[in-house]
Amino acid sequence: MRPESLNPLFVETESLEGVGPKIRKPLEKLGLTRVRDVIYHFPDRFVQRRAVTDLDEAGVGEQIVVSLTVVEHRASAGRGPFRALATDAKGNVCSLTWFGRASYSARRQLPIGAKRWIAGKLEQYGQMLQIVHPEHVSDDGDAAFGKLIEPVYPLAEGLTQPKVGSLVSQALERTPEMPEWIEPGLMAREKWPVWREALHLAHRNDHPAARDRLAYDELLANSLALMLVRSDNRRRRGRPLRGNGRFRDKLNLPFPLTDAQTRSIGEIAGDLEQDCPMLRLLQGDVGSGKTVVALEAMLIAVEAGAQAAMLAPTEILARQHYETLYRMAGPTGVNVALLTGRDKGRNRESILMGLLDGSIDIIVGTHAIFQESVAYKDLGLVVIDEQHRFGVGQRLMLTQKGRVTPHTLAMTATPIPRTLTLAQYGEMEVSRLDELPPGRQAIDTRVISAERMAEVVDGIARQIDGGSQAYWVCPMVRDSETEDIAAAEARYLAMKERFGDAVVLVHGQLKPDLKDAAMERFARGDAKLLVATTVIEVGVDVPNATLMVIEQAERFGLAQLHQLRGRVGRGTKKSVCILLRGDAVSETGRERLALMRETQDGFVLAEEDLRLRGGGELLGTRQSGDSPFRIADLEQIQRLLPIAHDDARLLVERDRGLASERGQAARLLLYLFERDWGVQLLRGG
Repeated sequence: MRPESLNPLFVETESLEGVGPKIRKPLEKLGLTRVRDVIYHFPDRFVQRRAVTDLDEAGVGEQIVVSLTVVEHRASAGRGPFRALATDAKGNVCSLTWFGRASYSARRQLPIGAKRWIAGKLEQYGQMLQIVHPEHVSDDGDAAFGKLIEPVYPLAEGLTQPKVGSLVSQALERTPEMPEWIEPGLMAREKWPVWREALHLAHRNDHPAARDRLAYDELLANSLALMLVRSDNRRRRGRPLRGNGRFRDKLNLPFPLTDAQTRSIGEIAGDLEQDCPMLRLLQGDVGSGKTVVALEAMLIAVEAGAQAAMLAPTEILARQHYETLYRMAGPTGVNVALLTGRDKGRNRESILMGLLDGSIDIIVGTHAIFQESVAYKDLGLVVIDEQHRFGVGQRLMLTQKGRVTPHTLAMTATPIPRTLTLAQYGEMEVSRLDELPPGRQAIDTRVISAERMAEVVDGIARQIDGGSQAYWVCPMVRDSETEDIAAAEARYLAMKERFGDAVVLVHGQLKPDLKDAAMERFARGDAKLLVATTVIEVGVDVPNATLMVIEQAERFGLAQLHQLRGRVGRGTKKSVCILLRGDAVSETGRERLALMRETQDGFVLAEEDLRLRGGGELLGTRQSGDSPFRIADLEQIQRLLPIAHDDARLLVERDRGLASERGQAARLLLYLFERDWGVQLLRGG
């Protein structure tokens, strides 16, 4: 259970004064649902103002605080602005200007003859100085001087800076003192403030030491939780699995293994022979042959008398894996089965019985293979495909099905920058497939203006007439009034006019059965053109598809463009990827598209994506987004994560149960950053 001292931070924001149903919705858009979220909602920037005694001291364009006396009101006819003319101590005149509804309250705030302290940006309109929409109007000089440094917070529609500032102030008042979880020597060396003081400083002004300390807290919590997973895994009793090659020698592989595959299989085989359960991540670029490596690992388990299970995030991907494994493992005599949520009745009962009596050696499926009703005779190895779709907590649950803790091999087709591998998979050993199997052709990548779309559509017609298939990917499902993004539904209708029933549509809002039916039509070759959102980026394997068109390509990240490009080039025919760009492409966007032309190395592209987008969400369509952490930015991750990783390792080595004074404080840290699954691994956690 969460420690009682943290409870004030985990109450809902509705407990704060001024938060009702109307305010709650925009707060939810910002992810601010609890008091804890509010205290970590830091300013984007700070407005720095200078107090001046008169306007002669100020420069045009400067943010100032100055005392002015109102001498005249000037109201314009119709919707024109309201101006209050005011003078400073020397008699200099300044126009305080408001537009729209704000002018009504401005009249009341600024009666003629009143002396007011004004905070705002000094500008010039013709020959007159002016401050448009002053940010603060006060009759209290002390209150005005309190606005010399003012935070500017990220907002959502319906929120204002004063409202968010008020909520932050209330949340900070509820923030308790905390025992220190950072190593004292590090605190002293970096001159970091204590936790509560750091929060106040981070909201009050641009305080690098405070922001570093709070970023370090987040990195330490993550590193510590992952380190506890690794430590717990090493303490668990596993089962050594040593294969004798009797099944692997019969494998029907379509091509010889690459050196990277051979190396990775050797690393996995070495792990499987240990008493300690394996916990390894297999990173493989698009088309690098991860499935073959996974099959070799599963056959080692079967040769050792155990069962293996492969978990996929979607039913489409599970079926594809099943067909691939069934085809390759066919000559071995190993029994491979498929179980998804779609399986019902006698078929499901038959599969469950086969798992229980051991007649099924390898099971492939969605999370259905780990439901409570599914029992195994002797589960020795779990393979998790597309690891990033599953959290660490879920991963821990999946390993409860064996008589002893099964070995775990996680796989991802998304190349992860080395900077972030430690952050996301710090508890795992890592194997990399960094070369492609022989025979894989390079994909011809072209960047084409959207003005030439008609030519591209004609090219699709030629592909279809030649017996091939094509993808058309759009970044959004429906038209947006605020963003000029092509919609998949609109594009589908346009293509359907040209190609009729040869076109199918897939997007994330389709019902699963409709989505599966469309995908199956395309996979069988009945449909020739698949219009889709990015739901097809992972797991679709149609060798006959030789053309990929990505509309508004500049809106995608490099890693995602690379994933989408990897859907073609899977057969023997030459394949083409067309990146359709809009007219207004940023310099960063142009650089990204140029890189796509220059290289097909996913690991190179992942590193460049991280550099260009400043830690942007690698799977997102936004040009910049959130890093894997909410508080720490990319620069802080690169600078502080190695320190946090080493600190966490030493703490766990010296105090595995986190029972010391610092260890108890570290438990609070884990709860604070919702790494509860790390705490639960501790005895008495």
